This record gives sequence, C-alpha cells and structure tokens, in this order.
Amino acid sequence: MLTASSDNNIAAPGPGLVPRIVQRGLEPYAVSFDAMREFTDRRGPGTPDQLWLVEHPPVYTLGLGADRSHVLNPHDIPVIQTDRGGEVTYHGPGQVVIYLLIDLRRNREGARLFAREFVRKIEQAVIDTLAAYNLDGVRKEGAPGIYIAAGPSQGAKIAALGLKIRASGCTYHGVSLNVAMDLEPFDWINPCGYAGLATVDMKSQGVDAPLADVQSLLARKLTDAFA
Repeated sequence: MLTASSDNNIAAPGPGLVPRIVQRGLEPYAVSFDAMREFTDRRGPGTPDQLWLVEHPPVYTLGLGADRSHVLNPHDIPVIQTDRGGEVTYHGPGQVVIYLLIDLRRNREGARLFAREFVRKIEQAVIDTLAAYNLDGVRKEGAPGIYIAAGPSQGAKIAALGLKIRASGCTYHGVSLNVAMDLEPFDWINPCGYAGLATVDMKSQGVDAPLADVQSLLARKLTDAFA
C-alpha cells in the first residue's frame, strides 16, 4: 500500500522551523481536507509549518489508488475521495488524527528527503508514543503503519498513515492513532486494502488514556522529529 502520494523527489536546502501546533477539535473531514489544501496552496517559503490536531465524526476516506471494492458495506458512513496515498481507512471519535503541513525542504541541510524517510519519522513518533504507555508497536515491511508487536493482538493495526507530497516539497494529510474507538466500522472495509486485517485501539490493549493526553504526546514527538 502506498502511504505517500508524491509529485517529485524533494531537495532540502534550508534549516527547519519548529512546527506550530493547531488544535482544531472535532471537525468534519471535508472541512479539514479543504483547509489543508487551501493552506498548502497559499503558503510561501517563510510560512511556518503546522501540525493540526483533529478528531473526526465517522468517515471513510479513499487514497488516490484506492479500490472502492475494499469498502465492503459503508452503512450510513460517508465515503470521501482524497488525494493522499494509500487505500481506504476509517476515522471516527476516539482517534487521534494529526495532519502534517510540513515543508520538507527545511528539514535536511543540503540533503534530499524522500517520502520513505518522512514516513519512518512519523512511524517512529507513533512507536515512541505507544512505548510511553507500555505498548510495543512495530513496523511491517510493505505495509506502512504501526502494528501490535506481540500478544493476542500481534499483527493488528493500531495506527495508519496517508500523505500527500507536492512538487514544492509541501506535505499534508498525516497520521491516525486509535485510542478508544468504536472499532466495528473497520469490519465494514478491508483496512488499507487488506482483507481480514485486524484493527485495535489502545483501550482494547489495556490502556485507558485520555484522548487529549495521547494527542498532546504524539504532537510533541512529531514536533521534535520535524523541528
């Protein structure tokens, strides 16, 4: 599954800036999607990077290459086509969603930052956040995201990524981490295009953590990664 829709390889000539954290609260997905694109359209070389902290009402989103047959039965949940990479995923209450509006050219001095490295930094921030709650998250080769490392839920997905990287080097979309959700809507799709992929949240793994606390910690980890 592709997680990043990229227009080009990005040269990175300048130093980084600390991303600004923007708390957007509970917001319909379409509002966030339109706002991300508008922000990216308007930003210039000096525009500070931002991390948007959002929670969405129930929605399925499709990546550019998504096969709609992976939406098995949406019931009454809206399905929205996006311009990110990847397949179908679900967003809903009890899930931390952070959108990364980052200019990749600022984040490596004289080097070239590829989508894969960008994705790995996001994944590591999720792994570190889970570790703070004594949960062991791991990557899975060829299936971007974070998965439970061991125990009865070994191999189940707990976090998903989907990104857009423009030719300008500016990114949007981001990462979602399941904290305390109604997980049933994941059964109505093939998550990320994988039939039968189990999906869990932190609560089902024995962690009863306030959403705001997890949101804040993951935002700090991402800020550190992209400062």
